[in-house]
Amino acid sequence: MLEKLTGIIERFEEIESQLTAVGDDYTTAIELSKERSELEPVVKLSLDYKETLEKIQETESLFELDDEEMRAMAETELESLRAKRDQLENKLKSMLVPKDPRDQRNVIMEIRAGTGGDEAGLFAADLFRMYSYYAERQNWKTEILSLHETGIGGLKEVSFMIKGKGAYSRLKFESGVHRVQRVPETESQGRIHTSTITVAVLAEVDDVEIDIPESDISIDVYKSAGAGGQSVQKNSTAVRITHHPSGMVVACQDERSQLQNKMRAMSILKARLYEIEERKKHEEEAATRRSQVGSGERSEKIRTYNFPQNRVTDHRINLSSYNLNGVLDGDIDEFIDELTLVDESEKLALVEE
Repeated sequence: MLEKLTGIIERFEEIESQLTAVGDDYTTAIELSKERSELEPVVKLSLDYKETLEKIQETESLFELDDEEMRAMAETELESLRAKRDQLENKLKSMLVPKDPRDQRNVIMEIRAGTGGDEAGLFAADLFRMYSYYAERQNWKTEILSLHETGIGGLKEVSFMIKGKGAYSRLKFESGVHRVQRVPETESQGRIHTSTITVAVLAEVDDVEIDIPESDISIDVYKSAGAGGQSVQKNSTAVRITHHPSGMVVACQDERSQLQNKMRAMSILKARLYEIEERKKHEEEAATRRSQVGSGERSEKIRTYNFPQNRVTDHRINLSSYNLNGVLDGDIDEFIDELTLVDESEKLALVEE
């Protein structure tokens, strides 16, 4: 770690020298100033940490003196210095953990009913409400992008955006297969059914980050499906975009204009493609393995919601909560906090290597 800290300090000093010689090149000055401000907190702690290490070394040398009183004072001082060293070390390790540049972004969440028929659709609706409630607790805004109902209160699939600072950092570990075990209302013999729902969490992508050639896509427009009456669209406002290289299809129909639906659909497509590229880059890392949604089969699960036992279990961290109703009301911070802690611990281990 000392080697990494030395490299950061040297880079900080190099930036300061460059800033004095940058002249009227404001673009370069802004870039250097931004990098300097990012490094400054680490540099300050690093210098304090190195100074503390030197003081520990000096204090330890006092034990070589033939003076009991001086050695007793040194022992007391050493205890304080070592505590400070450990505190600074933990802070520095945390600061050296690689940050996900997407953490502060808005997210696009996609929930799809998997195996389990109507029961899967009903629980997909439950999960949509759970994340909506969680967003409300965080004072984030939720916007539906597309929604396909089953007709009995369930959802075949729903795509929605959650807007708020740090939304991706809090929700990124929700990607995966969620399994529900409960007795459906239509089950006359009281048998427990198992169903699955897939959840994908995508960071919103800026237009400049991913370029999609027009030759790679085709765009179809059609009339939005509605419940009838005045809400039925007379014009073709719904948009379906097909990305030919990947075979990916995105449809949006909830906005009032064709242009708005096209923009929404392109936003979702870019987020999906960006996620695929990020996954390719980091496919060997545990954090990215968690982001893979899977096929929706019962064996591929990250979390189980067991109604008869009033239990919710996250299988990645072996954490269970016996407050199922609270969890479905959006009380999921316990799981998110623990998943974040485990992820940071894994990254810290890489820093320490």
